[in-house]
Amino acid sequence: MMAGSDGRAAAAAEAIAAQRAADGWVRPLEPALAPGDAAEGYAIQAAQAHRAGCWPPAGFKVGATAATMQLHLGIRTPAAGYLDPASLRSSGYASALGQWRNPGVEAEIALRLGADLPPGEHSPERLAEAVAEVLPAIEIVENRYEGGVAIGTPMLIADRFFHAAAVLGPPAPGWPPSRLAGRDLAQVRGRLLLDGAVFAEGTGADLLGHPLAVLRWLAASPAAAVFDGLRAGQIVLCGSVTVPAWLSGPAEVEVAFDGLGSVSARFLP
Repeated sequence: MMAGSDGRAAAAAEAIAAQRAADGWVRPLEPALAPGDAAEGYAIQAAQAHRAGCWPPAGFKVGATAATMQLHLGIRTPAAGYLDPASLRSSGYASALGQWRNPGVEAEIALRLGADLPPGEHSPERLAEAVAEVLPAIEIVENRYEGGVAIGTPMLIADRFFHAAAVLGPPAPGWPPSRLAGRDLAQVRGRLLLDGAVFAEGTGADLLGHPLAVLRWLAASPAAAVFDGLRAGQIVLCGSVTVPAWLSGPAEVEVAFDGLGSVSARFLP
């Protein structure tokens, strides 16, 4: 697929949607449609968003922002995926485990933007001023790729990089721009609990050193460029402070961050 080819990107988006509608799995596309690099993957993502009526999207997830996640996935750079408003849930959300394809859960710090950020570089102070709220979040991810990560990073990007849904907790009070731009948010410790037991934990510093560094990466990324920047009201999931917990059975999931609060979800038989 040639970069910038709207027709081919749209055809690739249709092919991925057809795969998922058929049996939930995503497979490599034929060479004429397959993305050759990250830029082509984001072009397919944009075509998916248009196809789904998600323009502008409800926000973005940024994955592989922690070194542990990059090692886990075998990649060297973060990647982003747009959020469908229908995929955003509130704390206490419950669903049948069987509705997901190889589901996992992640412990995330989420930011809700209160101002637009055009594509490009921004100072930490400008980024902090653009953040209206900080929220604890659970990202629900799916390993729906035939052959796993061997499908390649461009294809993972084209299919929104594992994203399935997000469960958002209530906004945390007491995070003015002055605190956001400092080290406070980097030092926040979070825990991922399954059925009341701690599965793993990490800190905001695990996310490229600081959650605002994730927002900075996103604003300057090919994802922001293809989606015409970031907009007020959008949610940004900054990545997991732990490796994902892949669910093999029903579970009660909680993500708790010191100073940010907690969020929960249930996966039923």
